[in-house]
Amino acid sequence: MSIDAAPDNFYRGRFAPSPTGPLHFGSLVAAVASYLQARVNNGEWLVRIEDIDPPREMPGATDAILRALERHGFEFPAPLLQSSRLEHYDEIITALLDQGLAYRCSCSRKTLQTNPNLGRAGVIYPGTCRTATGDATRQAASVRVRTSNELLTFTDALQGTQKCRLESEIGDYLVRRGDGLVAYQLAVVIDDSYQAISEVVRGTDLLDSTFMQIWLQRCLKLPTPAYMHVPVVTGRDGKKLSKQTGAQELNPDSPVRNILYAFVFLGLNPPESLQEATLAEAWSWGFEHWQPAALTNLLTRPADDLNGV
Repeated sequence: MSIDAAPDNFYRGRFAPSPTGPLHFGSLVAAVASYLQARVNNGEWLVRIEDIDPPREMPGATDAILRALERHGFEFPAPLLQSSRLEHYDEIITALLDQGLAYRCSCSRKTLQTNPNLGRAGVIYPGTCRTATGDATRQAASVRVRTSNELLTFTDALQGTQKCRLESEIGDYLVRRGDGLVAYQLAVVIDDSYQAISEVVRGTDLLDSTFMQIWLQRCLKLPTPAYMHVPVVTGRDGKKLSKQTGAQELNPDSPVRNILYAFVFLGLNPPESLQEATLAEAWSWGFEHWQPAALTNLLTRPADDLNGV
C-alpha cells in the first residue's frame, strides 16, 4: 500500500485491530469513535491489520473483520497488513541496536516471573542484560529498548495530562519478543509514522502503552501524533470486553442497531426514529452530533445490554 504525503494540517486517523477473532462490540466502539473523529475533521480514516502475532491469530479473522466494517458502513482504502512490513521492522531494530538505544536480552519470561516487581504494564524488567556482553546475549532472540527515568508527559484529549517515569514504572521493554516476533510497541510506532497518522483514537487500556510509544518516537526521531483515549467497554463482570474474555461476534443482521448502540455508549443520544434509518442516515446523524468531550475522564463504561448487538 502506498501512503501519500499529507499536508501539514491534514487529519488522518486509523483503526488497527488484531485478527485474533471477529469484530465485537468493544472493537466497534473504538472503530466508531476514530471514524467519527476523522470524518468531523474532514480527514481520512485508515484500517491497519496488526497481524504480527501468528500464534494468536484466528484463520479467516482478517477477512471477517473487514467484512464486518463494510457491513456497518465504514468507508476506507485498502488496509495495510503489518505482516507485509516485517523486513522494515527488522531494519529499525538493527538500527536501535547499532546506536546503543536497545540491547539483546536472554532473560526468559519464567525467569522474570520468579521475583516479579510489578509496575504499570506488568513485570518491570530489572535490567539484568543491560550491561551483559559476549556469549550472555549473543544468541538472544529478544531485544529491549533502553529507557530512562526522566518524566514523560503527554496531554490526552479526554484523559488530560498523563505522566510516567519509564525506567522505574515500566522498565526496559521489548521491541522483539523471545520467540523472534516483532513487538507491538515498535510496529505501531513505525506504522503510525509511515501512514502519517495525525491523531490516535483508541481505548484507555492502551494509555500506558502511549509512554512506550512516545519514547520510541523520540529514539527514532519520529513525530508524535495527538492522542484520544475513549472509555473501554466492560461486561457485567466489570472486565474489559475482549476476545480473550469471550466477547461475542457482532450480529451482522443489525448494523444500524449496532452503530446506534455504539453512539449511546460514546455519550450520544440518538432519537428513536433512527432505529428505522439507513446506515447512511445513522452515520450522518453521528457526524453532526459527535461530542467527544462528553467522555472526559471516563476510563471505562459498562455495556448494559448487548442482546442483538
